[in-house]
Amino acid sequence: MGRPRGFDEQAVTRAAVALFSRRAYDGLSVDDLVNGLGVHRNSLYKTFGSKRGLYLTALRWYLDHDLAPLLTSGASPFPDPAALDLLLLAAVEQAPFDPEVASLIGDALASLDAALGPDAATALLGLRLRARINLKE
Repeated sequence: MGRPRGFDEQAVTRAAVALFSRRAYDGLSVDDLVNGLGVHRNSLYKTFGSKRGLYLTALRWYLDHDLAPLLTSGASPFPDPAALDLLLLAAVEQAPFDPEVASLIGDALASLDAALGPDAATALLGLRLRARINLKE
């Protein structure tokens, strides 16, 4: 019988969302993830399979638990524009090269368009991208 897992998978996934939102996929090494998440390398690989596996788990978590509620709340959906960071980073960094990420991001962008209207969604994304470029977080 294997040893019980020494960490909370959901807590690690949420922490990974934060890391990927700040530094993107290519901006993080496995060592950065291990240190930032406080898990052993073997545990990370055993649970998520790979860095990409962790990324996809974190991206799905973010889309389902962070972004979707903002889009369905009916209120002003982005009191904190940083809530868009992982969406933006995934769209520009991974979606052009990874069909699975492209599909997830395409669906999320369609939901954003439906919630705000395409022009407002594009403006909101553009403003957040400019803020990230200008380091105005």
